[in-house]
Amino acid sequence: MGTFHRGADRFVFGFRPHLLFAIAVISVVMVFFATQLRVDAGFRKQIPLTHEYMQTFLDYEKEFGGANRVLIAVMARDGDIFNQRFMQVLEKVTRDTMAIEAVDDARVRSLFTPNVRFVEVVEDGFAGGNVIPDTFTPNVEGFVASEADFTAIRSNIVKAGIVGRLVAKDWTGAMVAAELVPEAEGQKLDYQAIAAQLEAIRTAYEDEHHTVHIIGFAKVVGDIAEGARSVVLFFFITVLLTLLLLTFYSGSIKLAVLGVVSALVAVVWTLGTLRLLGFGIDPMNILTPFLVFAIGVSHGVQMINGWVNERLFGGEVLDATRTGSGFSPLDSARRAFGKLLVPGSAALASDVAGFLTILLIPIQIIRELAMTAAIGVGLVILTNLILLPILLSYIDYRNAAKTRARKLAGLDRYDGVWRTLTRLTERGPATAMLVLAAGLAALGYVGGQGLQVGDSQAGVPELRPEARFNQDAIRINEHFALSVDAITIVAEARPDACTQSYPVMETISRLAWHLQNVEGVQQVISLPTAAKVVNAGWNEGSLRWRELPRNPDDLRVATQGFETDTGLLNTDCSAMAITAFLTDHKATTINRVVEAVKAFREANDAFAGPSVNLRIQLAERAAEAAAAGEEFHSDALNLRLAAGSAGVMAATNDKVADAQLPMMLWVYAAVVGLVLLTYRSLGATIAIITPLIIVTLLGNALMAQMGIGLKVNTLPVAALGVGIGVDYAIYVYSRMREFLDRGWSISEAYFMALKLTGAAVLFTGATLAIGVGTWIFSALQFQADMGILLSFFFLANMLGAVLLLPAILRWSRRGRPAAA
Repeated sequence: MGTFHRGADRFVFGFRPHLLFAIAVISVVMVFFATQLRVDAGFRKQIPLTHEYMQTFLDYEKEFGGANRVLIAVMARDGDIFNQRFMQVLEKVTRDTMAIEAVDDARVRSLFTPNVRFVEVVEDGFAGGNVIPDTFTPNVEGFVASEADFTAIRSNIVKAGIVGRLVAKDWTGAMVAAELVPEAEGQKLDYQAIAAQLEAIRTAYEDEHHTVHIIGFAKVVGDIAEGARSVVLFFFITVLLTLLLLTFYSGSIKLAVLGVVSALVAVVWTLGTLRLLGFGIDPMNILTPFLVFAIGVSHGVQMINGWVNERLFGGEVLDATRTGSGFSPLDSARRAFGKLLVPGSAALASDVAGFLTILLIPIQIIRELAMTAAIGVGLVILTNLILLPILLSYIDYRNAAKTRARKLAGLDRYDGVWRTLTRLTERGPATAMLVLAAGLAALGYVGGQGLQVGDSQAGVPELRPEARFNQDAIRINEHFALSVDAITIVAEARPDACTQSYPVMETISRLAWHLQNVEGVQQVISLPTAAKVVNAGWNEGSLRWRELPRNPDDLRVATQGFETDTGLLNTDCSAMAITAFLTDHKATTINRVVEAVKAFREANDAFAGPSVNLRIQLAERAAEAAAAGEEFHSDALNLRLAAGSAGVMAATNDKVADAQLPMMLWVYAAVVGLVLLTYRSLGATIAIITPLIIVTLLGNALMAQMGIGLKVNTLPVAALGVGIGVDYAIYVYSRMREFLDRGWSISEAYFMALKLTGAAVLFTGATLAIGVGTWIFSALQFQADMGILLSFFFLANMLGAVLLLPAILRWSRRGRPAAA
């Protein structure tokens, strides 16, 4: 026993009562803090703030609104919105939406808001007003709407050009569109409260005459948080299943309880630590405690299995030991601790290192997941390598001799299976297994080419297709050309560009037309497009005049009626927004639009560079020219991507795509480094790592087959799969090495490793797969998908450790194949 082992042994078993008392006290404190943990969702946590697109988003969030929109569609069940009953409901929904504290009142738009106006050509020029006249007051007692009122409103809607945006294309409903106030630094919105207020609006006004459909980030978070409540139920189901299966495996309820309790302590400590650090738990991060529990159980089974072997058989199961007896509970715990200290520490350290590499991704929610998982696994080191051995040292079988006899009777039960598997260390079967592994790797690589970065399906993939939110999104998409899936391109130019630079306005107009013809774009809104309509209006409404005037004075006439609250321009018209509303937020749709913008601005020399604010540069030059008494003119234009929710998704998809390969390389580098440091064997490292690589490739193919896109909440799963999967291989190889160091052949060492720990490895993989497999019944599609993926990772990595590792060792150990 080395110095490290002796020191660790003296610390753990020399202070058993003191450590137990300290752990008990800390656990009570952590339970208190864990109960204070709250769901903590944030819009900015979801986005990569350092991305070029997000610099545009932040620069113009106040002028053109953010990406945090809410759409509320009120639909008439009978298809008729031109009646007083419908207008009463629409006005009340508008009022209640504006009453939500987190809503920016100035950016609420509906038929009943004063910023929704119409303009028409009359004999003396132009006339205009609110789409809903001030005299139309459907909720005022005594007011009775006339048919003339509805005829006028219908006409005003057409003149305002809001059909498809604020009024359904088939006139069966109307929209209330709202923006939430931007999240300030260190100040977050309470999305669950907002979602509850939105749901209260639905409850209040949905009846036999009307339906209410609500979409937006706040509603997504609320629905996910609501669905996440079932996570608690699934957690208890997982714990119960694990307890039952562990009891069946160990033959002792006491051992099963100790294994589960040890893992639960790590979970409680993890949640308490998050609260102490000032964090909440994001709905997208709600599954991490499951992973901590799973890892705790996985390592706990190995410790329990080691204690049983020492207690009943003195650590050996050879024929020579069957006439002897095992060690005392305390000595058994010490010996199991000594044998598992290095492999257990190496496996858990690999897990921690793998999780910490996720911190490289500059998205806050992913970093929170990485920190949560790393903290949890770090605590598993304490609970499984300190708490569990101490607890095992205090218990014993009621009748150890009887239990030993029963175990001995069944000790050779699986020898036939182990002998069959041992053939994998022979030349022929080992070669066949390597060929099969290469085939699976190729299959996984080819299948993984279909893995989509970003969402691969319409709707919100975190929720079931039949979820109310996804059904609402479908309904709104069917009846409106307005959605929360919008991308905004900001056109930067000189001050007063909308009147002083026809080339700038003409280029923006052509971009809007170009985008309108891109597949997946429903509608495009821009200042030049609106100005064309006004210009035609000044010329008797003739379509021939629906063009941009070249003269600055005429341009001023065509644009002067548009205020900043329209979201089309800023105060001095040095920045204008071109907003494209998309049919969905699939990665393919967003990519088409982004590529179209990039191609257009390159062809038209309309890009000054990433994150360059041309508006500020030109404003400074204009000021310098004015100070010098010179005239300033510039037709320079900078088309910056991208604000809006689809712009955020585009930036996030870019970061995920960029981070995927480096993250996995760092994960594997960390694991390889720790395995090499632990075993100082290149052959062992290759044998341990190769199955992980193959499983990773197959996991990508599975995600592609299931239609699961690679995004913020799925990218870390691959790293988690590597971190969890390496444990099996480390435990199998550690057992083999004990016998290899005695001079045994690979075949003999592998057989004994299977006899000692094979059942434990198989049991752990099956138990964890069954536990997370129950997630398929979750109300959250995200949890169901993760249940399938994690079950695959648990089982595939377990099989890789049992089947592929010995075949690789057959050829890699000491650089030459051992004798068959």
